[in-house]
Amino acid sequence: MPAGVIAGTLGVPNSSLSFHLAHLTRAGLIQQRREGRSLIYTADYAAMNALVGYLMENCCGGAACAPAAHCGEDAAQPQERISA
Repeated sequence: MPAGVIAGTLGVPNSSLSFHLAHLTRAGLIQQRREGRSLIYTADYAAMNALVGYLMENCCGGAACAPAAHCGEDAAQPQERISA
């Protein structure tokens, strides 16, 4: 996807997007190629899957990193505040 389209879709200023895309490119999570005057970016899903796999295996030591998300009717209900 061209950088301009990504910026417009996300509502992010071009300068901010360029910063983030450069870091993602250096990290190997996305690929960049030039087509004329445009820079085209594509996700490297194999690299992303490897990163997520590494984090799941090593980051949390096999334990859940975050509480499970609530789904269904209970998720729509506001949670009561606990006062001390």
